[in-house]
Amino acid sequence: MSVAVRRLGRVDYEPTWHAMQDFNASRTEATPDEIWFCEHPPVFTLGLAGKPEHLLRDIGVPVVKIDRGGQITYHGPGQVVAYLLLDLRRRKLGVRELVQRMEQALIDLLADYGVKAERLAGAPGVYVGGAKIGALGLRVKNGGCYHGLAFNVDMDLAPFAAINPCGYEGMPVTQLRELCGIIDLPSIIERLQAHLLRVLES
Repeated sequence: MSVAVRRLGRVDYEPTWHAMQDFNASRTEATPDEIWFCEHPPVFTLGLAGKPEHLLRDIGVPVVKIDRGGQITYHGPGQVVAYLLLDLRRRKLGVRELVQRMEQALIDLLADYGVKAERLAGAPGVYVGGAKIGALGLRVKNGGCYHGLAFNVDMDLAPFAAINPCGYEGMPVTQLRELCGIIDLPSIIERLQAHLLRVLES
């Protein structure tokens, strides 16, 4: 099944989120699946299960309550975000299987750079040495999904200290630059795209 890929560049969070909602609401059986790659200006997003107390202090970063699963996370420049707008019924994919495939795409991407990454039981995402490098969150509605994954590449990690990332107190975070010095966002997006397309077709 074909997937259309869009490169949005650096875009504000809320309009992008609403565009995903509109895309999913207007989807028909003939609508191709899409993956959107982007970065966002600094923003905290609070998922449907999000508890306000996981925002530990106000550091001037806006907080947006959204409709994906999960708790609170941070998006900012230097983080690669991939939104997967997929017809799950057409692909005969369950949410758990899709999450595992997304995690595998990130694990394989990190392996390309000589970094060993893993899953943690009960905590969706991708981790290196117990520190989170990739966060996942999805919304499923009318048989389609949107939202996706966020991969820390070369960003200011300080805002993560103002939250319990994904609801986990004291959860350490890391990024690709700290692990291997790689910060070439365009080539990372190319590789991530290839891995995502591969796992979606497997």
